[in-house]
Amino acid sequence: MVREAPLALAASTNPDYGIPDLPVVTHEGKRVRFYSDLVRGRIVLINFMYSTCKGICPGMTSNLKDVYRALDGRVGRDVFMYSITLQPDKDTTEKLRAYVTRRGIGAGWSFLTGEAGDLEQIRKRLGFYDPNPEVDSDGAQHTGMLRIGNDARQRWLMCPALAAPSAIIRSVSWM
Repeated sequence: MVREAPLALAASTNPDYGIPDLPVVTHEGKRVRFYSDLVRGRIVLINFMYSTCKGICPGMTSNLKDVYRALDGRVGRDVFMYSITLQPDKDTTEKLRAYVTRRGIGAGWSFLTGEAGDLEQIRKRLGFYDPNPEVDSDGAQHTGMLRIGNDARQRWLMCPALAAPSAIIRSVSWM
């Protein structure tokens, strides 16, 4: 049986991400450390978005909801999903909680906010930026990418968040 390779634009078995262990707040109001509480030793799917986006974010969230359903109970058990706001000044815990409720998102998928500088460090260390500072500073130009990682195995890849859910699931299985 030939195993299909995961969908990936960038993959590494030994990343030098140095994932920041900065404080973040979940949509449930829980204060946690990004690396030590959410990422360390886990398989994670991470994307960046904001709740009032009229561009790519609603489609990404919808597609990732299909991925969530396809993982069939694994999310929150052995796979964890994190959507991090690009607009922490607007996406308060309450707004993210309302977004999660409105979209019918279940347990194991956390929407995160925090201090702008801390989220910016996390965003850049995870590779969610454009090397052109002018493009990167334009909030309407944010990437539509998904970072998938297995911290325990130091295996990381990035793929489009709008990829077919089956392709994303293959990538998660590769982890």
